[in-house]
Amino acid sequence: MTAATPVQSAQHDRAAKGLSANTPGGRGAGANRAAPTAVPAGNVPKPTPSVGPVTEAAEVRAITRGTVQASMEVLAGIRPIHQLARRLDPQCLASLQHRAALIRRELTRTGNPALARLHRNSTVRSVRVCEVDDGVYEACAVVVDDVRARAVAVRLERSKQVWRIVELVIG
Repeated sequence: MTAATPVQSAQHDRAAKGLSANTPGGRGAGANRAAPTAVPAGNVPKPTPSVGPVTEAAEVRAITRGTVQASMEVLAGIRPIHQLARRLDPQCLASLQHRAALIRRELTRTGNPALARLHRNSTVRSVRVCEVDDGVYEACAVVVDDVRARAVAVRLERSKQVWRIVELVIG
């Protein structure tokens, strides 16, 4: 243990002088490297600001975006409705389930290829939120799919520290 200490000390001394620790005389790959330049005190780069706390409006906007996207996927038939049970009010959930069933039934009845493209590849383009009351927000979203662009209106209420969508209207 004591024999390793002088070797480490010698390597430390070589590194302090700018010499390579693994080549004799310090002439190695880094021997011709320029010494780092000192940065003036006034030009010290500022650290990047840390991410601050999420505002309530930003939280509502994110919930709205995710829920609207998931709702469009339910209507397209690529997402099961039960995945929205935690976020949607039971009445909204039943309404969305009924609309999805109507779309599926009409598609199987007619076989219309235009219906098959309906709600496919939906993307939420923008979301706007507005605080109506304490713990109540209304939001609107623009959704674009293969066939058309549509508007979605949402009302969110906070109950027991959880945001629930109590109204969902898909245009």
